[in-house]
Amino acid sequence: MITLRKEDGAADLGGITKLSVGVSWDPSAGASGGALGWARRKRGVDLDLIAILMQGGEPVRFAGLDSLDPLGNGSVLHTGDEQTGAAVGDDETVHVTFAEVPQAIDAIVFVAAAFKKGSTFEKANNISFKIYDATGGSSQQVADIWPSLLGTENANAIARAFRNGSQWQLEVLDRKGKIKQGDKQTLLRFAIQ
Repeated sequence: MITLRKEDGAADLGGITKLSVGVSWDPSAGASGGALGWARRKRGVDLDLIAILMQGGEPVRFAGLDSLDPLGNGSVLHTGDEQTGAAVGDDETVHVTFAEVPQAIDAIVFVAAAFKKGSTFEKANNISFKIYDATGGSSQQVADIWPSLLGTENANAIARAFRNGSQWQLEVLDRKGKIKQGDKQTLLRFAIQ
């Protein structure tokens, strides 16, 4: 098993053949309590996990938002859109089976964003990004990233898996930034920075 931190740089994935990246958060009622606070918690805030597939430094596909299986073979598979943060455990997850990823894909960047208008990281509590070794059907956590609560950014590049010869490596990025909400081009440009 490996344990990843941003400070460690890229790590060889070695025997890891399947990786899962999850994002979880809790809805926030803000400063209001009572019925209004309950309604805001129930409505929640919509953060999105997106896996952006790269070819030669260019984004060519993504899993997330409205695309759950962008390659059509299950090698990069998104579990679906959780819009409130009220789920138990990870609210959204992307699973990657490395042996099935086409050779043309040389990197996958995992981004969490408040993509839809009106959603912000500031309206969410307890945001956490987790990376799991999901080889063999088990799920061993290898990284837990808690982004800073400071700032007004609405996106975070969590990690990047990339090919190094015939092997895959993974690096924790934990890079915050701003994207224009609802604009896929801004999201894709943020991912390739």
